[in-house]
Amino acid sequence: MAAAAAPLPAVAGGALVGTTFSLTCDGGQHYLLRPRAVTDAGEVITGSLRLSARRSAGLRLIPMGIGYRYAGAGVWLDGIRDQAVLYRGSRRPLACIVAAL
Repeated sequence: MAAAAAPLPAVAGGALVGTTFSLTCDGGQHYLLRPRAVTDAGEVITGSLRLSARRSAGLRLIPMGIGYRYAGAGVWLDGIRDQAVLYRGSRRPLACIVAAL
């Protein structure tokens, strides 16, 4: 069950400290997610999502049965492995691919 609920795609060796995740979304949108707190097992608990050159949103993991949800003020990210959907307030949700840089 733990493997099915794993947040964000795995990084070789579970070394997420200093790792940045790239969200490449429909319409050419591109966002960066930087982990802040990581469990011993290598799961991201909190992070910062870069929404624009001047704005970032803090995100926190919300436990889900399958997949993951990271939520912050006016923004959340739902996904399974490298497939995710980014919701930004009342804007249309964006389908994204998540990859470790």
